[in-house]
Amino acid sequence: MGKTIIEKILASHSAKYDVKPGDIVDIEIDVRAARDFGGANVVKNIRDNNLTIVDPDKTFFTFDTNPTGSDQKYAVNQQICRQFAREYGIKVYDIDNGIGTHTMIHEGLVYSGRTAITTDSHANILGAVGAFGQGMGDKDIAAAWANGMIWFKTPKSIKLNFTGKRPEKVTAKDIVLNLLEKFGANTLLGYSVEFYGEAIDELTLDERITIASMGTEMGAITLIFPPTAEILKYSEARAGHKIEPVYADDDAEYDQEISLDISKFTPKVSLPGAPHDTQNIDKLDKIKIDSAFLGSCTNGRIEDLRTAAAILKGRQVAPGVVFKIVPSTNEVWEQALEDGLLQIFKNAGALISNAGCAGCAAGQVGQNGPGEITISTGNRNFPGKQGKGEVYLASPAVVAASAVAGYITTPENIPDEPLLFDTNYAPAPKSKTEKDKAVNEKKTVVEGRVWFIERDNIDTDMIFHNRYLSITDPEEMGQYAFDNLEGYEKFASQSEPGDIVVTGKNFGSGSSRQQAVDCFKVLGIQAIIAESFGAIYERNAINAAMPILAYDDISKLDLSTGDSVKVNFETGLMENLTKNKQTQIKPFSEVQMEIYQRGGLF
Repeated sequence: MGKTIIEKILASHSAKYDVKPGDIVDIEIDVRAARDFGGANVVKNIRDNNLTIVDPDKTFFTFDTNPTGSDQKYAVNQQICRQFAREYGIKVYDIDNGIGTHTMIHEGLVYSGRTAITTDSHANILGAVGAFGQGMGDKDIAAAWANGMIWFKTPKSIKLNFTGKRPEKVTAKDIVLNLLEKFGANTLLGYSVEFYGEAIDELTLDERITIASMGTEMGAITLIFPPTAEILKYSEARAGHKIEPVYADDDAEYDQEISLDISKFTPKVSLPGAPHDTQNIDKLDKIKIDSAFLGSCTNGRIEDLRTAAAILKGRQVAPGVVFKIVPSTNEVWEQALEDGLLQIFKNAGALISNAGCAGCAAGQVGQNGPGEITISTGNRNFPGKQGKGEVYLASPAVVAASAVAGYITTPENIPDEPLLFDTNYAPAPKSKTEKDKAVNEKKTVVEGRVWFIERDNIDTDMIFHNRYLSITDPEEMGQYAFDNLEGYEKFASQSEPGDIVVTGKNFGSGSSRQQAVDCFKVLGIQAIIAESFGAIYERNAINAAMPILAYDDISKLDLSTGDSVKVNFETGLMENLTKNKQTQIKPFSEVQMEIYQRGGLF
């Protein structure tokens, strides 16, 4: 039986010649990186566990979330990483460099068939060149730095076949927003997805990066593009040697094969709150904006900047609108300078920053305030992700046109005069008080009061908001649990040690932050039970010995918040003691039980 791309990559990096979906294998990691947020925690894990670095030449720091060091805690964390790097001879791509995953491609570190991990949850960007990239938590990264390998569960694969011709006005961002509309946030959860078709072969590297980066928002493990001759030529030039590309076998076995007519795709905008909540842009009313943002790992490439410059040339950003532009890497920034794009942006009244991730990681540029409406090329618009305002997601062309118009529109519909009106801002919420720490015992059967939260896609910004990412002391984390989940803002003060959280699909989607797990441990939450979990969150919880269990159907339990439940981690038996009902959920795997009993990955 033939193999998919992901199966071939994992097999070639493991001791097993043959891997199939569901197999858990130890895989060698070619590129092991940590960012400026998360990097200091990686260092802490290395030092606390008396570990060392197995291959310094394969190990990197990338300072991309706050490259200005404008936040004191970020600056401290960056310096911790620099000092550690000097000690071990680790290369640092410092604040003058830009987004780490893009750098891996530019520097020829990652190409078809390679494996890479980083604390960036959008490491699946590397699928743009046919590589396997994964975002992971700081414990995983530390273990990979020390061992050179990490365990991974081989995912099932889906093959997407694109037919038809791409409409002229449909950009790469529109392609991925159309896919999000079709598949939502969890239909592709846990899958490796391969892209095929004439329209796919015609995509540039920049366009592939845009699409691949938003696999995270679909819940996918990775979106992989088989490299064309042009992409392969680029990678070989950057790597400085010939590359043997990895392609799926003709008889590869896929869990699903899906055909999509790209000629039916339309220009889209994601409505505030969820990337998959999309709308055709021509169906929107005149939505007044306060700000526009062009950048992020999804749309900060040179093609994106050229698109925006063509629209802005000879025009002005609407009065009262702030337009922030952040190139993805220093290479892109220098090309924009050489092409005269930066002068066009400046003449139009836009703010141009040094290269980096910008606002989506509470970084140097791109955050918005309460009541602010932003049109953004970012990849996420979860509540609070880019600030306290509302964020619409769109292509660079729409963002630039909207900045000029003062409302969300397309380049061909920019008015002669911009739309002007005032806006109001809501006060920021009060901070929560810290709750006493509770310590879990290593029991395999637990009983506790249930919090039944009937919601899907509760992301890590709802669990532990990015404004607290600089916190490294677990003692401080519990007070912020569910701080950004509507209706549960008082969870930290109202929960009790021994409580159990039960929720819906795709719990913990989004960022790779470990704090979204540790905050529950501090509060003494005994277990989190969900229909499914975000891939990175699942790993972080298991590695931290935080009990998580999944279910197919728990309707038999007739759960209500406040019920007393009993859960057996070994057998998967779950009982509603209040209503004398029981059902079967998925028990711990052997690996999970081993890590749990050991008290964590280390």
